[in-house]
Amino acid sequence: MAQEITIAAIGDRDSVMLFHALGIHAVYADDAQGIEKAIHQLAHAGCAVIYITEQAAVLAPEAIERYKTEPFPAIIPIPNRSGSLGLGMQGIRANVEKAIGADILFGEGR
Repeated sequence: MAQEITIAAIGDRDSVMLFHALGIHAVYADDAQGIEKAIHQLAHAGCAVIYITEQAAVLAPEAIERYKTEPFPAIIPIPNRSGSLGLGMQGIRANVEKAIGADILFGEGR
């Protein structure tokens, strides 16, 4: 029987190898086609949480958008070993603004 994958990480090898060391399923992908394929395969396998480096997320926006309205998987952007692009914070800001109708976290003009 195949092992069930509940948490996974997608990104370049150097950024997600720590996840593998912690026992989390790591998928090394750094091109758009490989990233999209990994997202869809993990989603169809019933993965609940997918951590994806922001740099990988930029290459597969359609695949990520496909699962935004689904309860699973939760696709969470994380910085890679080089640092953050700010995608995670942009997502939080957009969700708060959508829920409340105003940007109460950062204010206008930021």
